[in-house]
Amino acid sequence: MPLESLKETIMDNSIDLNELSKRESERVEWKEHGDDPEVTKSIVKTISAFANDLANGGGGYVVCGAKEIKDEYGFPKVVYRGLSANQLAEIEGRVTSYCRDYVSPSMMPKIVPLDNPHDPTTKILVFIVHATQEAHTFRDGEKNCHYVRVNRQTIEARNGLLRELLEKKSVIVPFDQEIHKETTIADIDLPFYRDQIAEMGRFSPDMPPEDYLSDTEQVAAFIPPLMGRLPLDQVLRPKNFTLLMFGKKKSIARYFTHAHTILSIYPGKDRGESFAERHELAGSIIQQALDAMKLLDLQCSTIYDKNSDTSNQKKYSERAIKEAVVNAIVHRDYRMHRPNRITVFSDRIEIESVGALHWGVDRDMFIHGKSGPKWRNQAFAYLFNKLSLSQAEGQGIRTMIRTMRHEGCPPPRFETGKDSVTCILPAHPRHAILKAMASIDNDIHLRKFDDALATITNLLEQGHDHQQLLNLLHEIRSRIEEK
Repeated sequence: MPLESLKETIMDNSIDLNELSKRESERVEWKEHGDDPEVTKSIVKTISAFANDLANGGGGYVVCGAKEIKDEYGFPKVVYRGLSANQLAEIEGRVTSYCRDYVSPSMMPKIVPLDNPHDPTTKILVFIVHATQEAHTFRDGEKNCHYVRVNRQTIEARNGLLRELLEKKSVIVPFDQEIHKETTIADIDLPFYRDQIAEMGRFSPDMPPEDYLSDTEQVAAFIPPLMGRLPLDQVLRPKNFTLLMFGKKKSIARYFTHAHTILSIYPGKDRGESFAERHELAGSIIQQALDAMKLLDLQCSTIYDKNSDTSNQKKYSERAIKEAVVNAIVHRDYRMHRPNRITVFSDRIEIESVGALHWGVDRDMFIHGKSGPKWRNQAFAYLFNKLSLSQAEGQGIRTMIRTMRHEGCPPPRFETGKDSVTCILPAHPRHAILKAMASIDNDIHLRKFDDALATITNLLEQGHDHQQLLNLLHEIRSRIEEK
């Protein structure tokens, strides 16, 4: 017997309802009954979702004759209602009919009737669904829909989710690996490309860089060939990731009009300032990352404080900035017509990446640096890693948290919106205090003693007991007494 068949037989013969009740809700759907046509449709939609297996769970189970409720403490609890012999036969017949006639490609789950542990006169019906290689649709009226399982729900796959499913099933090619139909090797910036290949350590007399501009050779393991050929003309053309990473500046601007980064620097804490410094970073996304890091390095000033145990204190962690910039560029959605934005304020840096958080990433795990690697653009991620511009997969957020803590800065914050993810790096608090003290010193010089006193009082109320603050407070009181 083949190994897979053996596994299925073992799984079928060892189904334990108590064990199923403890499994993740993503892999088990509980139905109190199923003899109503609309309920049958929902069962078959879930069966097709388990077969589509977007979450890589291997499939799932639909259990009929049982209902999931909350116990007195609010925890999930399964109640076994059971099905009569007639109900069981009707549900089984209707579900198999719908799976054959309404699901495309048609499929057939394994069906296992089990004894009801609470009522020996009824049965529990279990449909076992294994993941398949196909992307299944369910025909509901005149509409064919793809369904997927996300968390505890069966939902229709639309937009990004549908693309993820079709890419997973190899129905369509991921964006970064698509062949760009309007460009040729002439759109590659060859000197820049050679420099980057050399940086990766791939340059050698035996294999010059130009040989990797091929539809067969690979720059490194896990990175697909940089070029491809369309069936119609067989012309060698760059893939999207090749063009965005090694393309000429004018070619990238022409074919990816929003694939750039806008970096703005404001002197205050918001955008209400009358003056701001603005930089538009265009061209190769490698160069955009390098240019952004160069500009942001200027924000990592060091302040010396002889009264502190850590006398030299940087405003930001340079490593955290590097990881945040690269993450924003590598994981952005390049199909969206909006540039990435980096905004520097006096007390923080905000780095916005276009595109929602990847559907497979748990938000809470993500913001604590505990989520596994999920790529929107896998080829970008691999190449940036080979160029030593990013950490190993899944390590970027952890590195930001660790290096910010090492510098004594507050931890990074993350805001996940409908179409963007923003990383906020707060400045070390010492810089804000010293800037405030410079303002106080200026107010004293201008004899604005009330303003200076109000600022000092506010800082002291916030718990800042810096010795220089106390010295300034003493100076103000002395000046006021002299008046």
